[in-house]
Amino acid sequence: MKKVHAYLIGSLLITGSVVLSQGCTRDTSSDDDLIGNWKKGDDFERDARSEAISFTIGDYAYAGTGAGSSNSERFKDIMEYNLARRYWTQKADLPGAARSSAVAFSIGNKGYVGTGYSGSARLTDFWEYDQAANQWTQKTAFAGTARYDAVAFVLNGKAYVGCGNDGNYLKDLWQFDPSGNGGQGSWEQKASVGGSKRSAAMAFVVNNTAYICGGNNNGETQTDLWAYNETENQWTKKNDIYNATDDSFDDDYGTIARQNGVTFVIDNFVYLATGESGTGAINSTTWRYDPSSDRWAEKTAFEGTGRTGAIAFTLQNRGFVGTGRSGSLLMDNIFEFLPNDEQVDND
Repeated sequence: MKKVHAYLIGSLLITGSVVLSQGCTRDTSSDDDLIGNWKKGDDFERDARSEAISFTIGDYAYAGTGAGSSNSERFKDIMEYNLARRYWTQKADLPGAARSSAVAFSIGNKGYVGTGYSGSARLTDFWEYDQAANQWTQKTAFAGTARYDAVAFVLNGKAYVGCGNDGNYLKDLWQFDPSGNGGQGSWEQKASVGGSKRSAAMAFVVNNTAYICGGNNNGETQTDLWAYNETENQWTKKNDIYNATDDSFDDDYGTIARQNGVTFVIDNFVYLATGESGTGAINSTTWRYDPSSDRWAEKTAFEGTGRTGAIAFTLQNRGFVGTGRSGSLLMDNIFEFLPNDEQVDND
């Protein structure tokens, strides 16, 4: 099954909580020493699925598309989540082909969905969602090759889409300007992502800097982290996300690297959860990244059924993770992560 990494960025893209010290790194094999609690949220009120998309506009989250129980089943439905009222409402379907493994993001009060895999073809079409009108408008197609498993992020009112798989692994990067081409949107190629080509990577934005980590290249999970400076159009390598040095800070980094995971941002900290290794093994560990120190600290592992191809979003300083798959089992549940709470079973 094709995979997606759909990111909530720029709304994201995907804030609250109290700052924790670096001293919460685990030194045993038990979650007992870790901080953070995963709490059951409000189920996604459509079919269970994996490789879906999500984005946020204001106080609302949107999720949809994705892959179903058969190799050919794809969705094009879009649901809106109202956190205040705690329910999902169906909105206008995404036009064009039903798809999985697409990218999504928001810029201002508009949402965008594009690329992906229809079950038989890779895609380049792009669509803009008008929240007020509940209406989709087709925009200029993605200028790179048709692909799935790409990443996306937003900086200063412009979106960036890159990496993924078009039959080969990719590392190119394209900037989308929604005001270009008479309002239809325009694309411009930018500096390729550092390191190896990759698909099903994870992207996030903190303090106006974008980051890409992990992903899959030729069956191997990537173990690097790169930061993008939009002004200089340049990528800078950060500390690797495994035990790569003789220093002690990365001694316990053995479970950070993954593909097809999710990220969300709370109070300028990034949380990385779910996903899988290159061998297909599910990774349920949760890690917090502090961009100011370029350090990771382990948090309480994801407490739902382990999964890959999930979605994540942040609303009102609260981070949520849901849907996804474990083997042939598809998920429709949602969990909220409370990063500073003690872990509580079955809450």
